[in-house]
Amino acid sequence: MRVFPLMLAAVLAASPVVFSTAGASTIAPATAEPIGIALEGWPYPFPVSYYEFTVEGQTLRQAYMDVAPTGKPNGRVALLLHGRNFPASYWDTVISAFAADGYRVIATDQIGFGKSSKPDLPYSFDFFAANTAGLLDSLGIRQVDLVGHSLGGMLAARFTRTYPDRVRRLVLEAPVGLEDYRLTVPPVTDAFLYDREYGLTADAYRNFLKNSYSISIPVAEIEPFVTLRERLKASGEYPRWVKSFIKSYQMIHDQPVVHEYRLIATPTLFIMGSADHNAPGKPYTTKELGAGMGHNADNARAIAATMPDAQVTVFDGVGHLVHFERPNEFNRAALAFLDR
Repeated sequence: MRVFPLMLAAVLAASPVVFSTAGASTIAPATAEPIGIALEGWPYPFPVSYYEFTVEGQTLRQAYMDVAPTGKPNGRVALLLHGRNFPASYWDTVISAFAADGYRVIATDQIGFGKSSKPDLPYSFDFFAANTAGLLDSLGIRQVDLVGHSLGGMLAARFTRTYPDRVRRLVLEAPVGLEDYRLTVPPVTDAFLYDREYGLTADAYRNFLKNSYSISIPVAEIEPFVTLRERLKASGEYPRWVKSFIKSYQMIHDQPVVHEYRLIATPTLFIMGSADHNAPGKPYTTKELGAGMGHNADNARAIAATMPDAQVTVFDGVGHLVHFERPNEFNRAALAFLDR
């Protein structure tokens, strides 16, 4: 059972909150109660622990769930890397299925996301990969089967390139970055992105998730994500959350990994939705250039053909959230590949 719909009833009983700051004003709906930008009090489907380390004098805490096998242990570890708009808790059905298959499952919030720290530091895929390797070291884990979704797919590619001996097999679920966005999307400033994110209404964010991700499930299924963002907007630390969030967009735009796939020898499976045309930055470019962006299933096929050992599975009528839209089919496809 998904954790998010269960949380919605409790959220709907919350009291009204008004949040304002100099130069901008956001009024949260009556259903929103403030939540801290480390998602304090936001339920995760399994217990959360923290890996603590220091970078440039700042002590950081990276949140993760470490779930033991519920089926006969297979001796392997699955590492799950989340997308940009989601906390690690959205892996709930995947964690349960993999644990039942005998996996120990690690699902982590990257620094800047979910329950992890939101530091004033530059973000990069190398930074995230090194932090994640440190987390695995702290747990005594040498090798993993790696699953990355969306932004997590870009990170998974970089992690595999940097630590090839630590990845046994690689599953990329609807990864972004299957094209070089620098060639089609002009650079935008942090100030522009800050104003855009700060002014995003609940309706606009709901429509973004529905339309940009081409979801094939009822809109009610994504409502908890909208509610969570509204509760973040009611926090006194929301401006700091926005600054952290926009750094991840700049990272996607400025640090392509598409040119590295041909160098990945690790057995790789792309799991794509045929309706997934998500393309970060598309609203910021011209109509002509935008028309050529986001052909993600086709891009995955073309990229896989350049790799030593890669294959592509495409689910018809599915958008960007494959494991959320078709959980049983996603788990069967991923586990069949990993167990081969």
